[in-house]
Amino acid sequence: MPSSRQSIYLIGDFMLVEEFGEMCHAKDVRILYRLNSKNSQKPLPAYFKQQSSPPRNASIVVELTNSDSTVKKKNLHLLEKSIPRTTPILSSSVTTTVTEQSTWLKHSDRLVGISGFPTLISQKLCEIAPSIHTKRETITKASEFFFTLGKQVAIVQDRIGMVMPRILCMLINEAVFALMENIASPRDIDTAMKLGTNYPSGPIEWADRIGVKNVCDVLMALQGDLHEERYRISPLLQVMATGQQWWHT
Repeated sequence: MPSSRQSIYLIGDFMLVEEFGEMCHAKDVRILYRLNSKNSQKPLPAYFKQQSSPPRNASIVVELTNSDSTVKKKNLHLLEKSIPRTTPILSSSVTTTVTEQSTWLKHSDRLVGISGFPTLISQKLCEIAPSIHTKRETITKASEFFFTLGKQVAIVQDRIGMVMPRILCMLINEAVFALMENIASPRDIDTAMKLGTNYPSGPIEWADRIGVKNVCDVLMALQGDLHEERYRISPLLQVMATGQQWWHT
């Protein structure tokens, strides 16, 4: 278990900072953070300590923005200028590859991508995606950090969506196409997937937990990268992402 003196600095979207921080707190890691927006729906627990920039003694710094690449770039610039040259920078690379992010930094060898996506951060497996610039030492430090949190690590290719977010978002999109075509009700779709595949949650309820906009962000990034019809977002999913009422029980 990590020492209580170990600290991590998180910067990014509320849901991701909250989930990543809770995972670290469970292993007695000190959490420092900064949110992209101050207008969060709820306050974070008292053991999350807000700080405008990372301390120089932070063991790891993590950028957790998927929705806005301009904000993400500013966050990475802040991290790079605030921490020692040897401190690894972990960055969610679900909607923007770590290779693209590397072009924003002077020292891209300490940048490594991770699969930062709501509901998946707290799972047992963490995906790590290095770029061609990432040093082996950076990969080792990132892997060792996740090992101390009790997680397994998988090294994956640096591609939009990585593995788990890509598959999950495509599954949700297909379920919403089925819903739109009146194949089954939301409850029946969820029940079929939970009983038929032993998933912990059905795709419709899972989308609600993730946030439908987060699902759309990944699918739009995949479609923009690969230009394939299979990533076309269901019109109903787009309506759901606006927060409008979409289903009458």
